[in-house]
Amino acid sequence: MNIHIRGNNLDINDSLETYTRKKLARIDRYLPNIAEVWVELSKEHIKRGGDQAVAQITIRHQRGAILRAEERVGGDVTVAINQALDKLYRRIERFKGKRDRKGAERFSATLDELSSAETIPADEYVELEAEPEFQPDIIRRKQVTVTAMNEDEAIEQMELLGHTFFIFYNQSANCMNVVYKRGAGGYGVLNPVLE
Repeated sequence: MNIHIRGNNLDINDSLETYTRKKLARIDRYLPNIAEVWVELSKEHIKRGGDQAVAQITIRHQRGAILRAEERVGGDVTVAINQALDKLYRRIERFKGKRDRKGAERFSATLDELSSAETIPADEYVELEAEPEFQPDIIRRKQVTVTAMNEDEAIEQMELLGHTFFIFYNQSANCMNVVYKRGAGGYGVLNPVLE
């Protein structure tokens, strides 16, 4: 399991890196076959004054499933790491528990993984509120007419529609893209790559 730690507006010193790696070291006991773990730690200045610590942990499973948890707290980044890890443990339990959905084999744990995985001890994470049950039923399908344009035109069109995302055919990349508003400000572009 490869652990990658990155800081944004935050210096990742040796003690913070050691703390983060120590907290994540046992995670593969609860979910085997983790390929990579990405940890993004940052400090953000909020409008109300003060700083906010943000910890985002993303796990990439060997079969392609991705589990992600993010927490924002006012205070120390280690608190954000702990709370994000608590949320991630709940997502791991949910991932391990979803075996009966049709067509979800790639995004659920196999029987071998379940038999070799340990149960997450109750003292390992704090039970907060239960996450709502995932409902895989598609209740609406919508056909979208896609226009060829560049990223700037797509952002302008998204703003004109008042949406937070917009799908378009990117002329320069010669493929479908999605432009979206980022929560931290600015815009992002999703450029799909077939795995």
